[in-house]
This record gives sequence, C-alpha cells and structure tokens, in this order.
Amino acid sequence: MLELKNISFGVDSDGQEKEIIRDISLTIPDNKMVVITGPNGGGKSTLARLIAGIEKPASGRIFLNGTDITEMSITDRAKMGIGFAFQTPVKFKGLQVLDLIRLATGKRISVAEACKYLSAVGLCARDYIDREVNASLSGGELKRIEIATVLAKAPLLSVFDEPEAGIDLWSFQNLIQVFQNMRENIKDSSILIISHQERILNIADEVVVLKDGRLVEHGDKETVLPGLIGTTSAIQGCRELQQGGEGTC
Repeated sequence: MLELKNISFGVDSDGQEKEIIRDISLTIPDNKMVVITGPNGGGKSTLARLIAGIEKPASGRIFLNGTDITEMSITDRAKMGIGFAFQTPVKFKGLQVLDLIRLATGKRISVAEACKYLSAVGLCARDYIDREVNASLSGGELKRIEIATVLAKAPLLSVFDEPEAGIDLWSFQNLIQVFQNMRENIKDSSILIISHQERILNIADEVVVLKDGRLVEHGDKETVLPGLIGTTSAIQGCRELQQGGEGTC
C-alpha cells in the first residue's frame, strides 16, 4: 500500500515559487488499479515523478507498506518495489531487449523466461528478443517492451505515466488489453496509471481527479466516472489524441 500524506511540491518560476502539487493526501491500496486523471497541467505527471523518486516533495511524507520512503532515491525506491514507466520510453543504443528484461529481473534468466514477458504484452517474442532497444522500434513497440520490463520486475507498485502518449490506434488497442490482463492478475501489488483516456478509466477500480495541483475527487469508478465522462476536464487529452489521429476513446 502506498500512502501520500500532505504532499506539496513547487518549482522556481522567474524568482517566484510556483506550486504544482498542493497538500495532497492519497492512499493507493493493494490489489487495485487506480487511474489519476484531470485537466492538462493539473500536476498528474509531477505526482507520478514524486512517487517514483524522480522529484522530492517540498513537504509531506510518502510511505510504502508503512516504510517512509520520502528521502529515498529512485534506485532505492525501485529496490523497495516501485516500478516506473516513462511517458516517453528511454532508448538504449547497443542494448538488446533480452538484456533489458534481465536487468529488470536482476537475474540472468533464460531466453524462454524472457520471452514470456514479451508474449504477455502481445509481442511475438522471437521477433523482438534479440532486437536493439533503439529508434528502429515504434512508439507502441517501445511502450510494450517497457511494460514487459515492469512485469519482469514484479513490483509492489507499477506506475505508468500517460502510457497512451505518442502511439497509434492499433498499439493503443493492444495497450488496453495488456492493462486489462494486468488488472485481472493483480496479486499483492497495485497499478497506478496517469491517463486522460476514457477506455483506461473504464478498467480502473478507483479514479483520482487532480485539478490545479489539488485532489478534487477520489473514489471507485462507478462513483466518479459518471460525473467525468463527457466533460472537457475529464477527456481533454482523449479528444486531443483523436484529433491527431493517434488514438480513440
């Protein structure tokens, strides 16, 4: 279980402090998929980076299963069991997919074992296991390979920052299926997704709404979604994706 207690965060803007996250308290329970949504600029991705340890809060504390991880580095948090998937996956010139999955597990697993993780995200393992993780892979392929590394790590908390960003319609449809499979197989862990996408919201257990850096609503999907669907604040990103021909609601 992840607990955020009175978390605030700001940055310096022209000599003045600009508050991005404002006194947020939130609990992400075990065995749940939670989606954080809200208008662009509301602080969603910043909150994800605070959880992962990429940024440190100005005030407040963060706890993972009762342990205070507020001052821990991103590496130490990963060792504690937090997996993070970036909005734009990192490319590794000279590193093969097999190497990346082995790094995620921390063990020299067999090719067959590594292939299971690729198959779990809908990739034909034999076509990818020896591929280099570079620009020759599409955005959708990189996203699914990154998710495969998260699965291989088997974290207590998996955090995905806008996984739908920059991928085509076919890849997005496959991405939904991957998350659906993850949701059905959650065991002693949690999944946290930052997303505007209605189809991702629809497979969540709980939905959190951020606006102007504040938590304005948090509850089960059945309670929160009826007030969101059809509003510009809830699906702004979804409409932008449609207009760009890159996805669907």
